[in-house]
Amino acid sequence: MVVLFACQAKQQKTISLNASNNLPKAIVELSNSVKKFPDSLGLRFKLADALDSAGAYTESLVQIDSLIKKDAVNFGLWFKKALVLSHNKDTSNAIDAYLNAIKIYPSPDALLAAANLYAEKKDPKALSLCTQVADLKLGRAYLAHCQFITGIYYARIGKTTDAIQFFNQCIANNYSYMEAYMEKGFIYFDQHKTKEALMVFQTVITLKNNYADGYYWMAKCYELLANKAAAIDYYQKALTLDNSIMEAADAITRLKKASGS
Repeated sequence: MVVLFACQAKQQKTISLNASNNLPKAIVELSNSVKKFPDSLGLRFKLADALDSAGAYTESLVQIDSLIKKDAVNFGLWFKKALVLSHNKDTSNAIDAYLNAIKIYPSPDALLAAANLYAEKKDPKALSLCTQVADLKLGRAYLAHCQFITGIYYARIGKTTDAIQFFNQCIANNYSYMEAYMEKGFIYFDQHKTKEALMVFQTVITLKNNYADGYYWMAKCYELLANKAAAIDYYQKALTLDNSIMEAADAITRLKKASGS
């Protein structure tokens, strides 16, 4: 499974394993099991995974590092460490962890995950890693990932024409690649090509009618086009699908106040 990070990362939380009253029951049980069977690699890995899912990244890394000390050539442990570091927005150390994993086993998933982080950092190493994976000829799914990450790199360095070209190639290989549509829409939106952006986001919600971000960005387009009623409607749809999009709630309040309703 290829792991890409174009979406928002989780917010870091601080959880202490010594404060069991603040911990989810599943983590308390796993922690107790690890204390009872400290040499169980499987239990410790499950605890690290549960802590990661709970947003307790520092605690998760403590568990993973303890496993790496015992098995420093375990691809899966380095890959998991890279994932947790990515969730914690520690991009540089995440890349280092992916590179350690790749030294052990250059899996296409690890190569692409590292390439994605390089692309977000505007580092051209992203392109060479994508080429390496593309040369493996693993099929259209992996080729689409390579094209998407290449598009991300060009978008981040401001070569938007090249970026759109690669996003289009990605979509041609995987028509349901939502992130490619969204990135393409962002480019049009930033270029003040609002109608073109709107068409892209419309395609997104047509392909996936529960994709909250698609509705949110449609609303932003309608707001720029001075269609307040449509903007409010689509902000509300986005908020209904994902109540964590506080920008949508704020926009609804602002537009209703401006309309006097």
